[in-house]
Amino acid sequence: MRIVFAGTPEFAVPSLRALVRAGHDVVGVITRADAPLGRKRVLTPSPVASAAEELGIPVHRANRLDDAATEWVRALAPELGVIVAYGGLVREPLLGLPEHGWVNLHFSELPRWRGAAPVQRALQAGEQRLGVTVFRLVEALDAGDVLSRDARDVPPGTSAGAALTDLAAFGTGALLAAIEALCADPAAGKPQQGEATYAHKLSREDGRLDLDRSASEVLAHWAGVTPEPGAFVLHDEQPLKLGEVRPVTSHAVSDEGGGDRGTVILHGGAAILRLAGGALELVRVQPAGKPAMDGAAWLRGRGGEAVLR
Repeated sequence: MRIVFAGTPEFAVPSLRALVRAGHDVVGVITRADAPLGRKRVLTPSPVASAAEELGIPVHRANRLDDAATEWVRALAPELGVIVAYGGLVREPLLGLPEHGWVNLHFSELPRWRGAAPVQRALQAGEQRLGVTVFRLVEALDAGDVLSRDARDVPPGTSAGAALTDLAAFGTGALLAAIEALCADPAAGKPQQGEATYAHKLSREDGRLDLDRSASEVLAHWAGVTPEPGAFVLHDEQPLKLGEVRPVTSHAVSDEGGGDRGTVILHGGAAILRLAGGALELVRVQPAGKPAMDGAAWLRGRGGEAVLR
């Protein structure tokens, strides 16, 4: 099928590559404009732009799907538009330009977790089964008919970054199945069933962990906000980022009765954060204004014990 693709971040790249490998004619790629990255703020192409140029596919850079983007797509005469994490809305007349419209690979089992941060919000809620859905794009948010879906389990403590990387590859199967369904029946698709929930975009404050909650709840929250916007707690009134944590099974270091929760101790050479009903090892931390470091090394520098909140 003759396809125009819209996407921006790294986890949209597997879909683009899968379309090409499957023999589809990807005639153009729309991605967001080059962005300044790193300390020197060097203008850098998006991962999708880099992949498209490697594949020899024409690229249109745009932060909004405006009239210029619409005319660019019109000249390509695609049969189908495919969008994966582009970072902008597709509206008419662009929405109706391709013969078969647009399909979107979304990283949740719709209608659950419509919106900008489905994987992050699912993990924060303690969900361990994550899904993908390919649906027809309509003007209402993530509300179109479903063409294909799939899901898989992830272990507790899987970060949003790791989960998105996994789902990006996993979801290509659902994307290709959806296009096959459209080729066989241009009217394919079934209405979404069930209660819709909304996955709001995360802010920096979403990264603050509540240490009054149980160890499993804190781990789930950490997973949902890692790597972005980043999990943090306060130590001496300053933010302490928690780059990597893992659950601890030993009851000897857990807070079963209260009083010690939020205290970090050295136990077996590791920095252990005591919480209600369990504990977490602080593997990598980053104090305010300093580089990331080993959690145990940070704690030894504070006499082997610290209180977080």
